[in-house]
Amino acid sequence: MVSEWLAEAMAIYNDESHQRREEYVAQVHFPSNILEDILEWAFKALPDEILVGLDVSEDRNLPDVEVDFQGENSKHNLFAGQGYRINEAKMVNRGDSFSVHHLPEEWTDEVFGSDRGPRAGRFTHWLHTHPNCPAIPSGPDADAAQSTDGVDLILGIEFSPEGPLPWWDDVEGERRVIGEKKSWFKRKDKRPILGRSVTGHHIHSLELIAFHKAGLGVNVVFVNEEGQPY
Repeated sequence: MVSEWLAEAMAIYNDESHQRREEYVAQVHFPSNILEDILEWAFKALPDEILVGLDVSEDRNLPDVEVDFQGENSKHNLFAGQGYRINEAKMVNRGDSFSVHHLPEEWTDEVFGSDRGPRAGRFTHWLHTHPNCPAIPSGPDADAAQSTDGVDLILGIEFSPEGPLPWWDDVEGERRVIGEKKSWFKRKDKRPILGRSVTGHHIHSLELIAFHKAGLGVNVVFVNEEGQPY
């Protein structure tokens, strides 16, 4: 069971994913417990960004759920792991926006393969965080995506106290907010609070996008342990 506030936020996100399904050519089903784990890692790693490798299980997406979130322009066999649920997440690296995409030596040395599952670190999908920054790809993000077999995901987190990372919003692009519709207030003490992190930070907003290296948007559907959507 994930936190109540996060479950409610994911349900709102899924509602938008369903309403906007015609805008996407594919979908990826993302378990809620993995998102909660990644949030914990992200806050413990501040002020760094983190890079997370994601792998899929042998379980296909539930057929009725996939059909429900499928648009008329859906493309098949677009990326590795398409049609299969994410089931594993490993934090691989932490650093700034330029260094976070590089894999440390211990994640490329085969001697550590047993700790990284059957693919020995060659994950299907990759996710990295944007602390106090929208989930919109930068130049380095787009470059890194070219070597991804699955899809790349970006998790933007707005939080306080901000420390050395004040909210940075001077960027254009498609944004998908997890939870309430985006509504920024000039007075920071008036910002809504979605929930609280394990480090005690207030979480004001979460954003998540997924995209294919060709630049195509991929719809994200949050699911529970049985594969049912929130």
